[in-house]
Amino acid sequence: MNILFAGDIVGKPGRKAVEELFPRLKEEYSIDLFIANGENAAGGSGITSDIVWQLHTAGVDVITMGDHVWKEKDILNIIDEDHRLLRPANFPPETPGRGSTVVEVPGKGSVGVINVLGRVLMFRLPLDCPFRAAERELENTRTQTPVSVVDVHAEATSEKLAFGYFLNGKASAVIGTHTHVQTADETILDGGTAYITDCGMTGPFRSILGRDIEAVLKSFITRMPHYFKVAKDDLRLTGVVVDVNENTGKARSIQRIQVRCDEEQGEGEENQGR
Repeated sequence: MNILFAGDIVGKPGRKAVEELFPRLKEEYSIDLFIANGENAAGGSGITSDIVWQLHTAGVDVITMGDHVWKEKDILNIIDEDHRLLRPANFPPETPGRGSTVVEVPGKGSVGVINVLGRVLMFRLPLDCPFRAAERELENTRTQTPVSVVDVHAEATSEKLAFGYFLNGKASAVIGTHTHVQTADETILDGGTAYITDCGMTGPFRSILGRDIEAVLKSFITRMPHYFKVAKDDLRLTGVVVDVNENTGKARSIQRIQVRCDEEQGEGEENQGR
């Protein structure tokens, strides 16, 4: 079973990259399941119901989220109904939505997908323990399938690496997201778990983490607030392709990918939230 996990989709340019590149990647890597982090898909922060529909239509089977999950209130209209849209599992039990799901893969069985949010340096959301939440959700998904993918949306590399070892031999893959810079430490741990600290960003690479370069530079240099519009150029999809034995749930391989759209210019966006 070949699973594609795409790093954080940033705004309209990121969505354009998914639409243009996924058909090629699906054929080239024989992709059976496509998972993507979508917490920056609406104007760089949050997601809307229309964008969820757009990404599903483009081929994204499961959308994971992170610290911007509630930025667009429109998500509350669908998050309870769409089992392929996840929010971090370590929110309180009363929170709308779900932190894990099991999706069918035609001819290959099914896959459990789990989303958790790290706590180190994530000052805005002091949530429940992500380690215990992931373990709890894994216990549920493993009653239905041996294959599981965990999105650890976290700031600190140490916390994400700790997750890899904590879930080694329990999860098929532990994929880090949030920092938008693809790391070069992809590996198969000794328990058969595929791991990478961060699978990167899908969107405009001529940017600073997907945002307009000049605005971000002005903020760093002047220490004054500036509006960080989404950048528009050099669109790429980054992520990993993980090959998993669907019978044992053990990963066979993990491969980093970074693919550029054919055209150099993407469509930028001026308005926050779209």
